[in-house]
This record gives sequence, structure tokens and C-alpha cells, in this order.
Amino acid sequence: MHARTHAHSLLNHRRTEEAGAQEQAHAQSYTSAPGGTAGLGALALRPGGGGGAAPGGGTPMELLRRAHEAALRLVLLLSPRGAASARDPKPRASEVLTQHLLQRRLPHWTSFCVPYSAVHNDQFGLSHFNWAVQGANYHVLRTGCFPFIKYHCSKAPWQDLDRQDQFFTALKVINLGIPTLLYGLGSWLFARVTETVHTSYGPVTVYFLNKEDEDAMY
Repeated sequence: MHARTHAHSLLNHRRTEEAGAQEQAHAQSYTSAPGGTAGLGALALRPGGGGGAAPGGGTPMELLRRAHEAALRLVLLLSPRGAASARDPKPRASEVLTQHLLQRRLPHWTSFCVPYSAVHNDQFGLSHFNWAVQGANYHVLRTGCFPFIKYHCSKAPWQDLDRQDQFFTALKVINLGIPTLLYGLGSWLFARVTETVHTSYGPVTVYFLNKEDEDAMY
């Protein structure tokens, strides 16, 4: 009886070891996958959204960004001053955003357009996000609307805006950017109020549809 119990115990121990080895091999199949994906958790947390790796090693958002940059570069090169402006050093769009808010002495709100041709579009894919400047937090609505990038900034406490950001971005993709393009062309026709924003790469002109009262709450 004792020998039979001992043999049964050894059999259970061996089965446990085999199950553990299978689980370990299953986990390693994720960590060794092409693109360096460290399991499902890392896939969900990867910058650019949890859409998985597209062929060629980039996320869908990254591939969309590259396609957008290529199309934008081509359009700007075909414009009258495009070839010259393409060679000029440019600030990041995020720097223009920060410097504008600082020049305005951290206003309650502001809404402006910055030309694509004047900046590096380092905030591609962001639609609604928090932006902190010297202790003040802003909720920023951002959209590309050729030939501009449009920003609407409202001073407000930090808030989790991820769901709204994803919703607005998805909406623009579904609409193929057509409404934002029409908005950009309308802004190009009617935005006649300008200000100069001073950046580390020199002055950048930003455009407004209306003259803003710098002390207005809304």
C-alpha cells in the first residue's frame, strides 16, 4: 500500500512539472515573438495603441503617421514655397503650443492654427489630451486640418482623456479626414488675425479666426 501511494505521488509530481514546463514555453512564445512583444500585457500598453504589430514591425498608427508625413511632404514640395520651407529648420508643434500659452501668460482659453509647413508635426494622432505648462494644466483639442494644425486649449484640472482621445481619433479616421480638410480650407480663407510665437528655431506665425480677448474666461 505504501509503495502504491508513493508511486501515485511521483506520478502527480511529474504531471505538475510537465504542466509548468508547458506554461513556461507558452509564455516564451510571446516574449520571443517578432517585434519584441512581451506578452499580451505589453501589447496592450505599447505606445500608439494596442492594435498589434503590423507587417514590417510598426503599429497601424505608426504606419498611418508615416503615410501622412509622406503625403504632406509631397503636397508641401509642390506648393510655391514648399521646396524652400522643407529645407528650413523648424520647431516641433508642441513647442509652438507651449510658447504660445506662455506668451499669453497662461490664458483661460485660446484657439489657434499653426501651418503644417512651419513645424514638425510631433503630436500626430493626438486629438484630446492634457498639456502642462508651468504648473497650469490644459485640455487640448487638436486636429490636423490642412494646411493647418488646429488647437483649442482650455485651462482645467488634469483628467483622464484617453477614451475621448481615442474616440475623436477614430472618428477622423472613419471620416477619412474629409471634414477636417474642409475646416482647414475654410480657416485658410477666413483666418486673418495673426500673432508671432517665438521659438528656439525662430518666429512662427499662428492664425486665428477671431481676435481673442486675452483675459476672457470663454
